[in-house]
Parts: sequence; structure tokens; C-alpha cells
Amino acid sequence: MLDLILDTMASLALACNVGAAPSRRVAVRRRISRVACAMDLDNASVLVAGGGGCGLEAFASISDGVDAVVSTLGGTVADPTADSQGNINLIEAAVRHGVKKFVLVTSIGTGDSKAATPAHVYEVLKPVLLEKEKAEERLKELGTEIDFVIVRPGGLTSEPSTGNGILTEDTSVCGSISRGDVADLVVKALRSDRANGKVLSAVDSTTVNGSRIAVFEC
Repeated sequence: MLDLILDTMASLALACNVGAAPSRRVAVRRRISRVACAMDLDNASVLVAGGGGCGLEAFASISDGVDAVVSTLGGTVADPTADSQGNINLIEAAVRHGVKKFVLVTSIGTGDSKAATPAHVYEVLKPVLLEKEKAEERLKELGTEIDFVIVRPGGLTSEPSTGNGILTEDTSVCGSISRGDVADLVVKALRSDRANGKVLSAVDSTTVNGSRIAVFEC
């Protein structure tokens, strides 16, 4: 998901004629494999961290000049350490360096959205989801020191962006969503003061059955 978030952020900055120049976009693309990438969005320095591990490379990239951090750090069912300690390392480093906003990307099924996930799916993903919850709780604990948004995507697909991605505070929602649409929603949450302090599920509105969803508008 990291490369799509970076592409979306770079494209948005270019479209708004702020921050990133074309040469900057090339530099960002080349640094995707390095886990921690920085770029300017609306004249703010944003660090995007993804991949596995314990966030040490991203941790080293945080400086007093970073305004916001987006974390998509995650591990595997076999080793979910990055989901908890990796993100916690990054969150605590962000607070120490005076970062203004932190967007943490976790998953539907985490915390109070557990019941939204089919039982058999939850059991498979349980090791990862429990570790993600630890990171979410640590970020909430530090919420008086840093603005934050938690985005919980549904099942991720590799389909092209559809534009049907939505955010909702409804913890019972479950559905799928393309990685590109998640990236678009993360950028919106990053730019929105209204989203600060919110825990938001992200799904493709066309994949959700049942009653009408109360959409959160950034």
C-alpha cells in the first residue's frame, strides 16, 4: 500500500502546485524500498512509513522538521511485531520530535471493530489484529500530545482505484477496498482537522451489504 499512498500524495501535491516538484516525485519513487519516505504536502513535511520491521528506519528518519507521519507498518501472522512495537516506536518518536499529526493505518477487526469481521477470518488474523490494537491504544493514550487519525481498511484488493472508497465511524461495517482508494482516503484524513481524534473504517461503498452507512466527511 505504501507505494500507492506515496503516488497519491505526490500527485496531489503536484496538482495543487505545492511542495513536490516533478524531480521530487521521482526521488520519492526511488526511495519506496527504503521503508521511510519523506515529501512535502501543502508545504508540510510528511513522513510515510511502511513495510515490516520495528520502525527503526522510519524512526531514524523523524526529525524536528517533520510535521506529520503516516504509518502503514505491519507484520505477518507468524511475526506481527511490527504491528505493535514497530508502530509504537514510531508513535513515541513522533511525539518526542514534536510531530503535529499521526495517521495510523490498521485494519477492520481491530479493537472495537472485532465483531465486524467474520469469525473464521478473525481467528486467522487474530495475532496481527491484537498487535494492531496495542498500537492504536498507545496512539490514543498520547492523543493529548499529538493529533491523530486511525484508519481501518477492510479487505484490501489490488484493483484500480474506483473512487467509491468511504470513511465511517460505524464499527460494524465490513467490506473490501482497493489499495488505491485507501491511499486517497488516508490523504484526506491527513489534510482534515475534522478527522483528528477519529477512528474510521475504510471500505468501498459498493461492497457493503445491509443498512445505509453513515459516511464520515473529511
